[in-house]
Amino acid sequence: MENFFYNIPTKVSFGKGAIDDLPGYISEYGDSVLLVYGGGSIKRTGLYDRIIKLLDCSHISHIELSGVEPNPRLTTVKKGVQMCLEHDVKVILPVGGGSTIDCSKAIAAGACYDGDPWNLVGHPEKIENAMPIIAVATMAATGSEMDPFAVITNEETKQKKDIASDLLYPAYAILDPEYTFSVPAYQTAAGVADIMNHIFEVYFADNGDTYMQDRMMEALLKTLIKYGPVAVSEPDNYDARANILWASEWAINGFIACGKDGPWPAHSIEHQLSAYYDITHGHGLAIITPVLMDYILNEKSLPVLVNYGVNVWDIEKTKDPYDIAREAISKTQKLYEDMGLTSDLGELGVPYEKDFDEMAEKAASEDLEHCRVPLTKSDVVEIYRRCFKNVK
Repeated sequence: MENFFYNIPTKVSFGKGAIDDLPGYISEYGDSVLLVYGGGSIKRTGLYDRIIKLLDCSHISHIELSGVEPNPRLTTVKKGVQMCLEHDVKVILPVGGGSTIDCSKAIAAGACYDGDPWNLVGHPEKIENAMPIIAVATMAATGSEMDPFAVITNEETKQKKDIASDLLYPAYAILDPEYTFSVPAYQTAAGVADIMNHIFEVYFADNGDTYMQDRMMEALLKTLIKYGPVAVSEPDNYDARANILWASEWAINGFIACGKDGPWPAHSIEHQLSAYYDITHGHGLAIITPVLMDYILNEKSLPVLVNYGVNVWDIEKTKDPYDIAREAISKTQKLYEDMGLTSDLGELGVPYEKDFDEMAEKAASEDLEHCRVPLTKSDVVEIYRRCFKNVK
């Protein structure tokens, strides 16, 4: 286990009616907010009206940045930064899923930086200050409301990269499972796949004996396997939504990664796909992850895949180790398919071979040679190929 420093400054308000305390949280930092949201679902559910009423009754002024993309773009970040500067905004209030919150984090950093926000990518030392963020989550997926990262797409260069700093932890995260009831089955399934992959990336890291964290991760994975299909088929099942939402926070808030470190290969590989073709991130991960698991199956990865099969999927441990690993991989793919996620990149409109070489070069450059099973550019190209089921 490696050395680590752990600190989560985000305060969490979880449960029904948690939104009622929003004005008090905002007033700790000021009386004007930038309200950030995506396609308008918060208006259909009534959450928008509830928030506006709370702001108005507390004499908190607001301006709005709507239309944040599923893979938030640099141009939208720049627009938000300009709005903050022109209107003397004190607090950023993202209401939505991970894309909305990620966009808001980049705005929070960019508004306090004299330069192009894209310059902050890969340079946390340049983030010397950030505006306070109070995040209202309406989807369980990225867990961005409780982590210090923001993933942004530069549409000009076709790059999807993260901005990271401890200053980007939201001050508060408001988590009411009822606000996730309206998330469509497809997005719910993609969200569950995203959460599971956050865990996989840490679980498969090679950092010696991290017994406690590994068992915690297995418990989170079992929770998602149990409740993911329930939430897809019963969208207003409070217990299912609550368990998934809370699991999403612990998958990404750094706790399971204490003492563990390393590249995130599935994310590196998928980020290229969503940067080039704007596919749903969680669905891309659902396709890539079983293929990646199978591709790296060898003596180095076998022990962790056996643990995954036995401890998460309850596969009989007396079976041949390679059979256990393959069965666990198969069960993972079937879970995603049973929730309605295709396992074929071609069905998402990704052209076979067209940009594989360019995408693989970008993915491999993200330290993939230091994975438990090292990956090269040619390995990534082959993984892309294996994600297509109907190519002769």
